[in-house]
Amino acid sequence: MTDTAAINATTLGCSITCKDLQASIGFYRDAIGFAVAQTFEHEGKVVGAIIGAGDCRIVLNQDDGKLGWSRTKGQGFYLQINVAGAADVDAAAARIAKAGGTLLDQPADRPWGARMFQFHDLDGFKLGVSTPL
Repeated sequence: MTDTAAINATTLGCSITCKDLQASIGFYRDAIGFAVAQTFEHEGKVVGAIIGAGDCRIVLNQDDGKLGWSRTKGQGFYLQINVAGAADVDAAAARIAKAGGTLLDQPADRPWGARMFQFHDLDGFKLGVSTPL
């Protein structure tokens, strides 16, 4: 059975709060490979950024700490970055590991037909990089 969507969606965006916005911008840019598309300032200070790669966009926002700095972020939430090929998966894992990122597993071919790995960003959000085999 196939349902027909009632919305003509074109992309899905997400927004992540960061304890240290500048460090997170650097991590997503240098370790993962995103480009900074735009930054947002408030009272002369950068408080947000849009990072992108291909059709993928993520908004990074400076956390204000009102909900506490030690809270668990992204519990039960996972972002998957789809890339063009297996070499892209392996290269992303190498960059993230070199930058001190936390790999949750190594790139591997999975039984469901994907090469992938998972990692945590600087704020503990869980992400993965994947490509179909």
